[in-house]
Amino acid sequence: MNDATPLRNLSGIPLDELDRRIASATDGVLSYRKPDGHFCFELEADATIPSEYVLMRHYRGEPVAAELERKIAIYLRRIQGAHGGWPLFHNGAFDISASVKAYFALKMIGDDINAPHMERAREAILAYGGAAKSNVFTRILLALYGQVPWAAVPTMPVEIMLLPKWFPFHLDKVSYWARTVMVPLFVLMLKKPLAKNAKKIGIAELFVEPPFEMKTWSFGGAHQKWYWKKFFISLDKVLKFVVPYFPKGPQERAIAKAVAFVDERLNGEDGLGAIFPAMVNALEMYDVLGVPADDPRVVIARKSIEKLLVVKDHEAYCQPCLSPIWDTSLVSHALLEAGSPEAEKAAHVALDWLKPHQILDVKGDWAAARPDVRPGGWAFQYANPHYPDVDDTAVVVMGMDRVKGRVAGTDYDAGIERAREWIHGLQSDDGGWGAFDADNKYYYLNHIPFADHGALLDPPTSDVSARCVSMLAQLGETIETSEVLKRGVDYLIAEQENDGSWFGRWGVNYVYGTWSSMCALNAAGVQHDAPVMRRGVDWLVSIQNPDGGWGEDCDSYKLDYKGYEPAPSVASQTAWAILALQAAGENDHPAVARGVAWLAETQRDEDGLWPEEFFTGGGFPRVFYLRYHGYAKFFPLWAMARYRNLKQGNSPATQFGM
Repeated sequence: MNDATPLRNLSGIPLDELDRRIASATDGVLSYRKPDGHFCFELEADATIPSEYVLMRHYRGEPVAAELERKIAIYLRRIQGAHGGWPLFHNGAFDISASVKAYFALKMIGDDINAPHMERAREAILAYGGAAKSNVFTRILLALYGQVPWAAVPTMPVEIMLLPKWFPFHLDKVSYWARTVMVPLFVLMLKKPLAKNAKKIGIAELFVEPPFEMKTWSFGGAHQKWYWKKFFISLDKVLKFVVPYFPKGPQERAIAKAVAFVDERLNGEDGLGAIFPAMVNALEMYDVLGVPADDPRVVIARKSIEKLLVVKDHEAYCQPCLSPIWDTSLVSHALLEAGSPEAEKAAHVALDWLKPHQILDVKGDWAAARPDVRPGGWAFQYANPHYPDVDDTAVVVMGMDRVKGRVAGTDYDAGIERAREWIHGLQSDDGGWGAFDADNKYYYLNHIPFADHGALLDPPTSDVSARCVSMLAQLGETIETSEVLKRGVDYLIAEQENDGSWFGRWGVNYVYGTWSSMCALNAAGVQHDAPVMRRGVDWLVSIQNPDGGWGEDCDSYKLDYKGYEPAPSVASQTAWAILALQAAGENDHPAVARGVAWLAETQRDEDGLWPEEFFTGGGFPRVFYLRYHGYAKFFPLWAMARYRNLKQGNSPATQFGM
C-alpha cells in the first residue's frame, strides 16, 4: 500500500468516506429537529385510522371539509393493494376490516362506486365473505351507522364499570389501550346512537346476505380456543337476553363512573390515552350523553383528534398517536454515537427537553397492581400521565446517563433515580416487564368475543424487558448485586427461541427482539462466547440477505407460528442486526461489514437518509402495524457511527445496552 491508497475498513468503504456519510446522515436527522430541540416523526398505520377519521366527521354531522377529504381520498387510493382491498402494512395481504372501512370512507367522500378502484375493492370484499366478516370494532362502527344490527356486536354492558376487582373481568385486568377504548365504548353500546350521516351513505353492496336478515353472527378470532369460544359465545347469548332487564339505578351509576373515568384521563389536547380510537370514543360518548358542543371537555376532545392529522400538499392521513418522547430519546442516542460537536449539542438539548416530561405526580392505572410504587416514568406521547411507558422510560434514562457529568449544568440524577425506582416496581413476577402494566397476564380474557384481535393484554415481552435490563446494567447494577437485574436476565435467556432469536412485540419482529435482547445481555455482563449470545449471532448471520442487508416481513407474526419471514432489506432492520452483532463483539464480522456497505449504498445523496416504505413497528401483532418514519433516519446513523467508533477504538457506548 502506498501513501496515496486510502485506509479502508472491512466493508471496502474508505474511513474518510464513512465519516462523510455519517456527517451527511447527522445533518439529515437534524433537519427534522423542532425549534425547541425535540423530535417527532410521522407515525403511520394502515387505512383504518384515516378512514375512521372521515367517518367520525360524518357520524357527528360536522361541516364538510372538502379539501381535506379530497387529500385523504388520494392517500387511501394510493395505498390500495394490488389485490383490490387494503392491507395492514405495505405490500401486505388483503384485510377485510381495513378494506370495508376504506371503501366506506371513499364512498362517503364521494368516490363513484362504479369507479375501477371501487369495483376492485368491492369484488375483493365480497370474495372474502363480505362486510359481515369484519372484526368487532368495524362492526361497532357499522352498527353506529345503522349498517348492521347491534346483534352483530358482542355484548359489553356498561355495568362492567361496577364489577369488583376479584371478578374475572375487570378493567384492571386488561391493557391500558383496551381500558381507554372500552370505557367510553360501553356507553355508546348501551345508548346505540345513530350517525347523523347527512349524505345517507350506506354500504349494503358489501354484504353477501342482507345484514338485518342474518340469523346468526360469528364471533371470535382465529387465536381463540374452541372451548373458550364456545363458553363465551354462550355467555354472550345470555347477556343479550338479560341486559335489557338490568335495573336503571346501577346502570346510571355505571355511566357516571365511565364518564368520571374519561374526565379524569382526558389529557388535554393530547386526548384520552393519547391514542386515536380512545379519543374518538370519548368524543362520541360526550355527544350521545348530550354534553353541549361548547363544553370544554368536548372542545378539547375534538381538538386532540385534529392534532393527529398529517396534511401535505397532495394528500393527507391521520396518525394513530404521536411519538415525541420515543423519537427524541432514540435520536439522542444516535446523535451521541455520531459524536460531532453539533450532534452532541443537539442530543443534550433534546435530553433537556425530555427532563420536565417525566411523570412524578400522577399514580396512573399501573398503580392498581403496584400501589406502593412511586411514579417516575415517561410517556410515549407529549402527555399521557396515567399511562407512562416502561420502554420509553428506559431509553430516556440511558440517554441521560450517557451525558451525565459531561456537560456543565446537567443534572439528571434525581430523575434517573426516580425512574429506576419505578422500573424496579413495575417488574412482573416472571422477571420480565410489560409496556404499561405489571403482571397483566390474564390470558383467558383474550378469548372473549370482544377480543377477536387477541390484543387485550399487556404481558411482559422480551423487547421491553431487554430495555429495562439494559438500563439497570448501565446504571451499575449487576447480576451478583441486583435481584431485579438477575431475574430480568434470566427471563431474557428463557425467552430465546430455539433458533437463537427473540420475539419482538413492539418492532418487527425477531430481528427487533434479537437486537434488543443481545444488547441487554451484553450490558448485563453476559460473555460474548456464552451459548445464548452465539446462538443469536448465528441466527442473525443466517438470515442476512444476499445484498448484505436485513429485512423481515410483518407476516412473521402469523398465528401459532414462530419464525422469521424473509423480506427485502430495509434500513431500520439492517441497523438493528448490525447493532445486535456489535453487542456480541462481532464488529469485525464480515456480515457487519456487508451490512454497513448496504447502508452506504442505499443512503440518499440528497438528504443523507434512507428510503423505507415497509412497516417495521408493531402495534398489535396480526391486526395493527406501524411505520415509524424516523426509524430509517436515525437507526442507520446509529449503526454506522458505532461501526466507525469501534473500528477507531473509541465508541462512546462501552456497554452497548442500546
